[in-house]
Amino acid sequence: MSNQVYEQNFDINNLDPADFVLINKGEAIKDEVSSIKALGFFKDAWVRLKRNKSAMMAFTLIMIIAFFAVVGPSMNKWGYNDQNPTWTNLPPRIPGLAGLGIADGTRILENRRTDYFSDPNKYPEGSILSYTVTGNVNGIDMATVKVDAYKLAGVPDDTNFLFGTDYLGRDLWTRMWRGARVSLTIAILAVSANIVIGVVYGAISGYYGGSVDMVLMRITEILGAFPQTIVATMLVLILGRGIRGIVTAMLIRGWTGTARLIRAQFFRYKGREYVLAARSLGVPDRKLIFRHILPNSIGPLITQAMVSIPGAIFSESFLSFIGLGLQAPEPSIGVLLSDAQKTLLTYPYQMVFPAILISILMISFNLLGNGLRDAFDPTMRGVTD
Repeated sequence: MSNQVYEQNFDINNLDPADFVLINKGEAIKDEVSSIKALGFFKDAWVRLKRNKSAMMAFTLIMIIAFFAVVGPSMNKWGYNDQNPTWTNLPPRIPGLAGLGIADGTRILENRRTDYFSDPNKYPEGSILSYTVTGNVNGIDMATVKVDAYKLAGVPDDTNFLFGTDYLGRDLWTRMWRGARVSLTIAILAVSANIVIGVVYGAISGYYGGSVDMVLMRITEILGAFPQTIVATMLVLILGRGIRGIVTAMLIRGWTGTARLIRAQFFRYKGREYVLAARSLGVPDRKLIFRHILPNSIGPLITQAMVSIPGAIFSESFLSFIGLGLQAPEPSIGVLLSDAQKTLLTYPYQMVFPAILISILMISFNLLGNGLRDAFDPTMRGVTD
C-alpha cells in the first residue's frame, strides 16, 4: 500500500484505522554519524595553542623556572642567608665546564706584587695559575695574575658555587631561586587579587549600565589618573617593606584594566537571546552574571592574566631595585639586581644571572600571552592551517 498512490475522499469524521500504514515500521532511524569529533571551546583553544611553537616553548621555560623556584633552594646545603666572610664574591664554578674555561672558578687580579707570590699565607699552593709581569714600581715587579679563587679563599675542592657568592659569602644559586619564588608569589598574588576585584567590579558596571556604569567608570578614571610609581612608593612607605606592602601597591589600581575588559564583554553579551530568555524565566541577576555571561569572558580574562604577570614581576623588581622592596635578608629578583649593581664593574656575574632570569620570565610570559590571545580568538575557532 505504501508504494501506491490513492486518490480518495475521506470523511475526516469517520476514518478507518486500517487505511493507515506506518511507512518505516521496523526500520531504525538514526542521525548520520559524523566522522569529525566535536571539539569544545577550551579543547579547540588548546589544540591551536599547541601548534604555536613560540608559545609552547615559552610555557616550557616558565614551567622549568617554576620547578627550580620550588626545589632549587634545597638542591644544595646552603641556605639563602648562610654567610661565610672568607668566601665572599667567589666566581661561579660548575663541575664539567672547567675544562672548557667556562665557570671554572678563576679570577684575574691586576697590579699584584710578584714578591708576594711565594708567601703561602697570601697565595696558597696551587692558587696561582699564571701571571704576566706588567711593570715595575720602586724595584718591585707588578703582574696580572690568573688565580683559582676557590683555592685562594680556602674553599674545599668538593665545594662548588654554581652562580658564585655575593659580598657576604652567600650562595647566589640558592638566593636566586629563592628570589624567583618570592617574585612569582608576589606577582601571582597581585594578579589574582586584581582579577577578582576587576571581574566583580566590571561585571556590575557592564551588567547594570546606566548611572551605575557611569559612576563606577569615573572612579576607575580617577584612580588611573595617579602615576603608578608614586602610588606604589607611598603605599610601601606607609605599609612597610614586605610582601603585604608590595602586593597592596600593585593592587590599588592594577584591577582597572581587568574591570574595563569585563565591562566590555558584558556590554557585548548581556543583550543576547539566551540571556533574555533566562531573565524572562526569572533567573536572578547573580546567576545571570556569573553563570550565563561571565563564562564568555574566560578566554580574554586568561590572556589578560598572563600578560599582567610579567608586569607585576617588573613592578616588584623595580620597587626592590630602588630600595623599597623586601627587607633583608629575604631575596627577590629585584633585591639581587639592586645588590649586584653596586659591584657591576668588579663582579659582573652577580648581575648576569638574575638579569637573564627576569628577561626570560618577561619574554616567556609575553609570548605565552600572545599565544593564548590567538588560541582564544573566536574568529580562529575551527581553523586547522
